[in-house]
Amino acid sequence: MLPFEFHNPTRIIFGEGRIAQLDRLIPDQAKVLILTGGESAEKHGTLAEVRAALGARRHETFRGIEPNPTYETLMEAVELIRQDGFDFLLAVGGGSVLDGTKFVAAAVLWPGDPWQILVTQGKDVKEALPLGTVLTLPATGSEMNNGGVITRRSEQAKLFFGCSATYPLFSILDPAKTLTLPERQVVNGIVDAFVHVTEQYLTKPAGGHVQDRFAEGLLATLMELGPRALAEPGDLDVRASLMWAATLALNGLIGAGVPQDWATHMLGHEITARHGIDHARTLTLVLPALLETRFPCKQAKLAQMAERVLGIHEGTQESRARAAIFRIRGFFEAMGCPTRLSAYGLDAAAIPPLLRQLKAHGMTTLGEDKGVTLELSQAILEAAL
Repeated sequence: MLPFEFHNPTRIIFGEGRIAQLDRLIPDQAKVLILTGGESAEKHGTLAEVRAALGARRHETFRGIEPNPTYETLMEAVELIRQDGFDFLLAVGGGSVLDGTKFVAAAVLWPGDPWQILVTQGKDVKEALPLGTVLTLPATGSEMNNGGVITRRSEQAKLFFGCSATYPLFSILDPAKTLTLPERQVVNGIVDAFVHVTEQYLTKPAGGHVQDRFAEGLLATLMELGPRALAEPGDLDVRASLMWAATLALNGLIGAGVPQDWATHMLGHEITARHGIDHARTLTLVLPALLETRFPCKQAKLAQMAERVLGIHEGTQESRARAAIFRIRGFFEAMGCPTRLSAYGLDAAAIPPLLRQLKAHGMTTLGEDKGVTLELSQAILEAAL
């Protein structure tokens, strides 16, 4: 295991009915801008709970952050904050709302063109407005990390940023809020969290015994409870465990001191930016194809997953590893997520534009070993047809 430094300042408030604790988490004199997405949080009463908890604090609501938050919409929030002097941001929604709020928090105080925050992946950001979150859709882990992914429609670009200034000060996780989610969003959250774990686990052996066992526990939990969430949509215990698993999948702990891949996410981002397919569902298109294409360097960890997570002990290391890919693909399909580009009407003609986008965004040496060149990205996309 490599040396590492783990830092995560986000305070987690977990459990049913915890929104009321906003009253003691936000300064009394704060002027709060609530940022949210569509009508769901209003319709199901979450925003009413939030406003009640804020009490006499001055607050307004900014609506309309998209499922893939756009730079254009977020800059409207930035201008509102600069005009009206809000000094505390509260994201109420899923990962896209949380990601967008982090960007807004940084952009408000950025001295130049805020697009440069994304171009440089946030490495030069030194300060941001304080922010907290009320999570309604577990998926991205954004409630306990400092990163976000933002789309700029005008450039068909979907870029990542992260910096120490954009950690949420706190995040409220009430699993009861997930019971009203449409099934598609529940599924997207489960598979997104699953791929977050594999990006940090299905790399190469690195002596990270604790991280490996932690990651394996999360994978087993997601594969066990994912189908149960669909079969038993009212089971609050299942939803609570899935919510916590999604948070732990991307709060930095299982990736500390071990190699990380993220090529699946980078290719998936380009598919979403160009074709509008749900982020999570682009991951189920790419991951099985990537594992097959990069099989030689993934074989050892795939075989380990087969044994420890899937209970496959017979056969050679190669046969166990191939069985793991088969089971991963089967898990995605059973959750209703296609694993072939053709399911969305995409064929070989869709690949060259995606490769051009990868090149334009500097995504030419991806993966834990920087071995995913444009040529290998092409092979992965072809294997996903």
